[in-house]
Amino acid sequence: MPVYVACPADDHVTRSRWYRPTPGPTAWDGSIGPDTGDRLRDMPLAEAVLIPGADDAALWLADMPQSGLGARFRVSTSSRQTQEILQDKSRFAALLDSTDIPHPPTFRIDSVADIDAIPFDSLDRVFIKPVNSQKFSDVVGVKGIWVKRKEDIHDAWQRLHEQGFRLVVQEYVPGSSADHYFVDGFRDARGALTGLFARRRIRISPPDFGNSSYCQSIPLADLQAPVDNMASLLARLDYRGIFSAEFKRDARDGQLRILEVNTRAWTYVEFAARCGVNVCEMAYQDALGLPVTVASRNYAAGAGCVDLHKDIGTVWAQDAAARGSLSRILLQWARAHYHSFRFDDPSPGLSVVRQVVGHRLKRCFGD
Repeated sequence: MPVYVACPADDHVTRSRWYRPTPGPTAWDGSIGPDTGDRLRDMPLAEAVLIPGADDAALWLADMPQSGLGARFRVSTSSRQTQEILQDKSRFAALLDSTDIPHPPTFRIDSVADIDAIPFDSLDRVFIKPVNSQKFSDVVGVKGIWVKRKEDIHDAWQRLHEQGFRLVVQEYVPGSSADHYFVDGFRDARGALTGLFARRRIRISPPDFGNSSYCQSIPLADLQAPVDNMASLLARLDYRGIFSAEFKRDARDGQLRILEVNTRAWTYVEFAARCGVNVCEMAYQDALGLPVTVASRNYAAGAGCVDLHKDIGTVWAQDAAARGSLSRILLQWARAHYHSFRFDDPSPGLSVVRQVVGHRLKRCFGD
């Protein structure tokens, strides 16, 4: 099966021995813009399946089946309305308020009056986060901003609102990085959950608002309530496609509170496939109207996956009490699946090493 990747020319994926840029006069870098439709139209492909790896791509592809390109470029997707509800943090919070699914209190900010109405004194630590995570992270460089006082919310909201960001204030769910859990999977056009995969975050980079640097697969039975909640939520929205939902165990009462749902292929999607839950294959089959492979729910549990250069930084920054024994961590790394490095395809991993070393040298010695 010929597989093509739409990504920037300097992405480390392009170093892979199996990398193929999209065919046509100009390779598509994966960005979504006014000329994206023309890029697809010019590709010398009679038929192809598109699988999004970013929020804006997932939202854009929701309109693909009704477009003039829908017959050539197939996609397993939900409606635009469903995509918008799950991607828009304020709309998602409003939906959760109408359910019994545990979630952190979240307050949309459209004006100064909305800030004044937040019951700040009755909440634990709070932070500001964007309605659109992808754009915020690209511009600001972080996923969230801590605020200690209501005046801090005023100042941060004014500054970010002027940059065009829509924002929410959310109570931080107390707990460690190891209190984060994920329910990943696939729901097909018939509404069947053909793939379900559970994992636990062990370490995170950077702290609080970062991404998993090391995680482990766990049995679905360990997350029965979140799995049931996701099945109910996805059915209510008539969701179709790949998903990844994040939960955090609240240190105050032990409840697993849902934080967000990604509507695209996520960072650890290959890890799920290596454990036996190949949601990208399912998306391909579902998009073409083929029978969708049903993954075993007794997949490989206890497997680890590491984003090594980020995990090294996390471990290095932790004190001995927080990180545990270095021998245990070295054993985790020795047994883990790796994001980028493969012995049969070393170039992507080595390119990351060169990039990290180059940044360190610049920081030490300047340009």
